Amino acid sequence: MSRAVLFDTETTGLDPLNGDRVLEVAALELINDLPTGRHFHALIDPQRDIPEEASRVHGFTSAHLAGKPLFAEVAPGLAEFFQDSPLIAHNAPFDFGFLDMEFGRVGMPRLARDRMIDTLVLAKTRFPGMPNSLDALCRRFSIDLSARTTHNALLDCRLLAEVYVELTGGRQRGLSLAAENGRSPVAVYVHTGPRTPRPIEPTEAELAAHAAFLTRIKEPVWLLP
Repeated sequence: MSRAVLFDTETTGLDPLNGDRVLEVAALELINDLPTGRHFHALIDPQRDIPEEASRVHGFTSAHLAGKPLFAEVAPGLAEFFQDSPLIAHNAPFDFGFLDMEFGRVGMPRLARDRMIDTLVLAKTRFPGMPNSLDALCRRFSIDLSARTTHNALLDCRLLAEVYVELTGGRQRGLSLAAENGRSPVAVYVHTGPRTPRPIEPTEAELAAHAAFLTRIKEPVWLLP
């Protein structure tokens, strides 16, 4: 089995070097690219004010986070959940940079960059020149965004898990029946190995319709020598 962890952070701003802090972190466990249901989630007292422009993005104010644990209290549990697995995030250098700064504050090691999988890079490679925000990718893959009224780390992780599957080849999984503890069989997903793109081959009727359409276009570029 192949384990990875997909994670997201919400912060007080855009630059940890200027004193911005993590105020929420969430992570999902993936086995063979599929969520197992295990997750880590924590709201954190950032020990500083939260600018209004940041609150408009994620919805958190200082009042929401009063009394929440400090990062030092959640860091060991987060590191234990990460283990040594590959770490997946959208615009991963941003999240890695913030967690590096937070881990450094409590004397813990930074995250190794060879563990980084950036879904933004994957998206730009697959859809060059197109919008590749999480919202845009969800719309492109027909993933329900109705619950995403503000940025929320745990919800964003769940949405990104669906996007990641699509970016890495789609939901090509075997479906089998397996008995569990002597009970009736239940449907479970079975990993079927590396995913490969499925070619789209037009039918003869589609080719004929396309050829007829081209006859109505003056000097179509598809037919130029």
